[in-house]
Amino acid sequence: MELEVFRNGSNRPSSLTCGLHATLTMLFAFITPGLLVWWHEKRREARLAEKNGAEAPRNTALASEGEQLRQSKPYQPKQNNAELIRAGRQARADLEAAAERRSAEKFKRQGRYSYPLDQQSQSTGSHRSPPTTTQGWVPKGQSVTIAGRTIDGMVYVGKPPRIGSSYYGESCRAYIDPSLSVARSGSDKNGDNMSYWPGYSSIPAVCRATYLDWLAGGRQDGTINPGYMFLFFYGLERRFLIDQPPDDEKQEIVAEVERLKALFAHNYSAQRYLGEFLDIARIMAMGGISLDDTTLKQTILENRSWDLPFSLKFALGGMIAEGKAFDAEWLHLWLHCHPERRFRTPAERCGNEFKALFKLKFDALYPDGLKVRTPRKLLKMDYRAASSEFNCSVNLTAGDGGDVAIPDVTDLRSPVQTAQKIADEAMDELDKFSRYLGRNPDGRGSIEAQALLPAELWRLFPSDELEELKDWAREQVATGGLVPALDVISRLEGETPEKLGKRNLTGAADALARIGFGMAPDPRFSLRGPKIDEPVVIFELGEPVEQLEDVSPAYRTELFELALATFVAHADSKIVEAERRALREKIDAVSGLTELERKRLHANLEWYLDVPPDMSWLRSKLKDADTEHHLALRAAVVAIAHADSVIQSEEVACIEKIYKALGIDAGLVYADLHAGDVPDGPVRVKAAEAEAPGEQIPDERKAKAGSLDAARIAAIRNDTERVSSVLGEIFSTEDDVDDQATAAHALSSSMAGLDPKHALLVEQIIQREHWTDEEFDEIAGKQGLMPSGALEVVNEWAFDKFDEALLDEYDGYDVSPDIADTLRAEMAKGD
Repeated sequence: MELEVFRNGSNRPSSLTCGLHATLTMLFAFITPGLLVWWHEKRREARLAEKNGAEAPRNTALASEGEQLRQSKPYQPKQNNAELIRAGRQARADLEAAAERRSAEKFKRQGRYSYPLDQQSQSTGSHRSPPTTTQGWVPKGQSVTIAGRTIDGMVYVGKPPRIGSSYYGESCRAYIDPSLSVARSGSDKNGDNMSYWPGYSSIPAVCRATYLDWLAGGRQDGTINPGYMFLFFYGLERRFLIDQPPDDEKQEIVAEVERLKALFAHNYSAQRYLGEFLDIARIMAMGGISLDDTTLKQTILENRSWDLPFSLKFALGGMIAEGKAFDAEWLHLWLHCHPERRFRTPAERCGNEFKALFKLKFDALYPDGLKVRTPRKLLKMDYRAASSEFNCSVNLTAGDGGDVAIPDVTDLRSPVQTAQKIADEAMDELDKFSRYLGRNPDGRGSIEAQALLPAELWRLFPSDELEELKDWAREQVATGGLVPALDVISRLEGETPEKLGKRNLTGAADALARIGFGMAPDPRFSLRGPKIDEPVVIFELGEPVEQLEDVSPAYRTELFELALATFVAHADSKIVEAERRALREKIDAVSGLTELERKRLHANLEWYLDVPPDMSWLRSKLKDADTEHHLALRAAVVAIAHADSVIQSEEVACIEKIYKALGIDAGLVYADLHAGDVPDGPVRVKAAEAEAPGEQIPDERKAKAGSLDAARIAAIRNDTERVSSVLGEIFSTEDDVDDQATAAHALSSSMAGLDPKHALLVEQIIQREHWTDEEFDEIAGKQGLMPSGALEVVNEWAFDKFDEALLDEYDGYDVSPDIADTLRAEMAKGD
């Protein structure tokens, strides 16, 4: 089938004319070059014969060659196109061979290895080196000059052999062909004109000049495009693996590749390909692997990539073949180089500590080392050259006699899983230490960092400062345990922070726990942390503790009940010994606690007694309490109210607030208090004895369980109202309040339930998202309010109106954005 294409308006030529024209064109294309070459050779031979008669025999020989070429390509007038093409190719090959022989003879007579620039090359800014007698590998220490650059060996020079087919194959990439043109200067250090797989014969003249300049400079420039380095490396791997040079030369090549790998450390491809070559070249150059080589493990680690390094496979397989057990270092190295390893941040950030802890755990599990079963698959090495020009296989054996086949560990799973399990445990234990270093990159060696290390590592990473911290903690415990929180943080971190945050306090608690001391409160469980001017409690744990966050549900419940109980105990502004004793006995009576948890609860109790809980701390927790816990919470607060045998009106008011926050009818407070069997009349202190006549003491009344004393409840109510009235009068007589401004302030409906002073305070509070302690004290003082009292009033009002607190007390006061937005919208609407 033929495809014919015509232009619009043109006449169609005849098929005979087209065929004849095509035939003549093909004959002219193939015959004319041969005739021109023949005519040129005849003229050149005649001139040489006239000029130098001594060369007549050689010219005669060349004439004979020319005659043979003419005879080998007879002209045939027939239109045999295939024969014409074959004859043309043969003539070209014969002429090229003759020209090479003549050039070699002339070069030999002159005895030179490099030629001066010819006139044409000088005019174009590049030059072409003449053929050189050097053909093949130039060893180290033997120099060769190419295009005016002197190179100190370790390169292939000459006409490059063909890779693959002798005619169609590519030229060997590593060979430096002196006959190719080279630019005057190498100006392409960035490799803009370099291909991905460069070959000297295929790169432009400017790249050849750049490459030769780099070689002549001793191959010291690591900023040059890595493609030039690879062009040189292609020759090294060919020499090492194909030519099989002597052992001393192999070691020279290994040393040079190691130098190049370090020189191009920033390049991933260089690290990968050079590393893979070194992985087998070291074994071949040294005749095997010595497990006693101190640098072996480090070199293996440096050569890890997407697969296990071959040298590691060889070492591990050899140990298995010889029946040796693995120690911790070899198992750690196996896991570290395995492509399926799972290393988290602690293993990378705390490398030395992780490796040491891994070894300690391994030795505890396998004191005699880990024996591994012998896999059936044998180790085989197939190397694919970086130049892509050849592949090779290497057969390796182990044993003193070199007769032990090496098994392949690539597919073994059990040892890697064992190593991963040990690594996971080590990373978990180093997690806190790692997080500290993440926040403080230069903090390694500080007291807090040292305290966060697992105790097993203290001997390996000793610290005199840590011993001093232990002595300091013992002194604080001996003097009662109450220490300013700022002093604790400053001692651990080495500097005084501007404010205390949860991170500082958590780190301090963990650090002290690692040396056997506790700190209360622990911000992970307490209602709030200490302020910057408040104390903490330091106490002895009895032993170092790694995980303070692991506590029982009973501990969490009891900690909250203690906060409620001490809130009630503080109601009358004094804590009597009977109340302290009742609170301690409450802790001791709780079941389901560990001894360590009891110690922590007692320390938290001491802190609650020194730093009274606030209703704003408790309200959100009370709101979340489920119905099952209501009875326990009611019992706890009623019990502490009865502890000193006197129920104060302030205590009743506190209990009412708690019941209200729980969603319980406040009327149950008095029923619960009465059910607590607290006598309202005199109680026996000492048995009566006969004395002088006087007024008779009435008989002790028997309490009636379950009955309700209406008169006593009424008295308590009256006391509560009277105290509230007195407090109201006290706060209303402050002299520094602008009463006229307050009275003139018209309360909007959004502030219903607040008195004018607290309404003004709320209006100011919602203008910002956060207030520092000092700022809040200032704005409360301007309204004639005490900060703690104002905070409680404002938050109680917010709970009644919005079911959440307006102010969250931690590192100052955070304002609820939802409440603030709602109030601002209501105020704007009212205006």
